[in-house]
Amino acid sequence: MRLLPCLTLALLLGLFIIPNITNAQTPPKREFRGVWIATVQNIDWPSKRGLASGVQQQELVQILNEHEKSGINAIMLQIRPSADALYANSKEPWSLFLAGKPGLAPQPFYDPLKFAIDEAHKRAMELHAWFNPYRATNDLADSNVSANHITRTHPEWFFTYGSKKYFNPGLPEVRKYIISIIMDVVHRYDIDGVHFDDYFYPYPGKDKLPDTTTYAQYGTGFNDINDWRRHNVDTLIHVLSDSIHAAKKHVKFGISPFGIWRNLKDDPNGSVSNGLSGYSALYADARRWTQAGWVDYVNPQIYFPFYYPAAPYEKLLEWWSNNAFNKHVYIGQAVYRAMENREGWRDKQQLPNQVRALRKNARVQGSVYFSSKSVTDNLAGFQDSLRANFYKYPALLPQMIWLGESVPMAPSGLKAVYSNSKAQLTWQYSKRPANVYGYVIYRFKAGEKVDIYKPQNIIKISFDKTLRSYTDTTASNGCKYVVTALDRLKNEGYPSKPAVLKIR
Repeated sequence: MRLLPCLTLALLLGLFIIPNITNAQTPPKREFRGVWIATVQNIDWPSKRGLASGVQQQELVQILNEHEKSGINAIMLQIRPSADALYANSKEPWSLFLAGKPGLAPQPFYDPLKFAIDEAHKRAMELHAWFNPYRATNDLADSNVSANHITRTHPEWFFTYGSKKYFNPGLPEVRKYIISIIMDVVHRYDIDGVHFDDYFYPYPGKDKLPDTTTYAQYGTGFNDINDWRRHNVDTLIHVLSDSIHAAKKHVKFGISPFGIWRNLKDDPNGSVSNGLSGYSALYADARRWTQAGWVDYVNPQIYFPFYYPAAPYEKLLEWWSNNAFNKHVYIGQAVYRAMENREGWRDKQQLPNQVRALRKNARVQGSVYFSSKSVTDNLAGFQDSLRANFYKYPALLPQMIWLGESVPMAPSGLKAVYSNSKAQLTWQYSKRPANVYGYVIYRFKAGEKVDIYKPQNIIKISFDKTLRSYTDTTASNGCKYVVTALDRLKNEGYPSKPAVLKIR
């Protein structure tokens, strides 16, 4: 995840006019509302290394509580920053960002990933496990890797570039290893998605990549080393996609590439932009991954303002939506830049206007914000905007019908009983519902037509399939309730028969 955009051209400085998108928008019923929780260098969580397990857990609960208040429904949790693990069941050593020493488990022992999954699901949030596939170290200090770190047990798999070590993507054994690490998580944990960010081959520096020997060994059939490098990344993505979907149909696979695929001047399919491109600089052909159906969603990091010369937000938004190939597009947005005193960002309506713009595009299904701390710190009042406006009402996750579509049976016997100034709802099933994962509870005013397509009528979304009751503390006489069931992919079933609350 890039903290700053890396552009190759000198950019014009100055103020840019941002379109005043002020028309009222009704929040959609289905929308991906994600946030990245970065663990590398303790950016978001834990707040520092070496905290006791109970403190780490308290911090994560507080983070999730704040995002729940803001209407967030998906968490991208970084669990493998650099060939290490923030989870228990791994062949790789514990990350130093937890206990403060590489290879050391949190004390007292707990499994951070399982804890995070459970806490996210309690709040009706999906948990996408965020992996960095190729970065092996964050620096070259021996003290920051354990004795059994993969860079020590298989030094031939890596090259050094800049101040870091990277897996060599051209080695078949490297691809096999990375896929095995990720699939261990898919098999062992109840995650909702596997997520990659923009790091594939390293961002270019002054030196050439030291992989010519590997190219000579494995590059047969490729006249251009750059095409071979892209092929290496393509192969990883393709095989991993097939493996994930064969193992668990409901686990989504998404990637968050750099905001520019290719520029129009370099490719007729490219965008109206003039910056660094993921295709050429990182050997990441995100357009191909989407077109081939290897990813379920693409989450481009459009960390730029409207009318930015090298990378205009409005043009990139349009380009990614036009190249969705019937998969989902979630726009990566840079909340961390909201207070910058530079072009575009001086206008504190920049981020709100970006949300309004993407909502006008029918081929875009939501946003993901970098990063968690920038949201909870309420930079430029953006968290306030989410709570009071954009995410005022709950939202279901967008449907991915290509992964499976079912219609869970409607709950039966819904009752609403008023007692102790509360409405107590109960419902049941006539038989065991095999495909039920959770529920949505709706409330309508007395005399109001039952319409489950209006998000303002949702009072609860639950990922608890055992739920059979709910207490409404803000009920009024004559209001009506209906309940629907969700399957694991968040497909929604038919509503129950309404229950009318009578307060005597």
